[in-house]
Amino acid sequence: MEINAVLGLAAAFTITFSAIGGAYAQGKAASVALEGIARNPAAADKLFTPMIIALALIESLVIYAFVIAFLIKPVVG
Repeated sequence: MEINAVLGLAAAFTITFSAIGGAYAQGKAASVALEGIARNPAAADKLFTPMIIALALIESLVIYAFVIAFLIKPVVG
């Protein structure tokens, strides 16, 4: 198998799995935070900021995977 094909598959799998994992993690984090707010509406202020920070950290991992996929993309030519 040619090295460019292997690098292309590695980049594709990197993007695919990081997007799926990031979407699942963000959905789960938001779901748990909203469930906590629904159980105790007075805690909304205390849950909002940590939830936003957690979502930003999860998204940063997806962006790192995106950058890595571009670094391992096949060299054409």
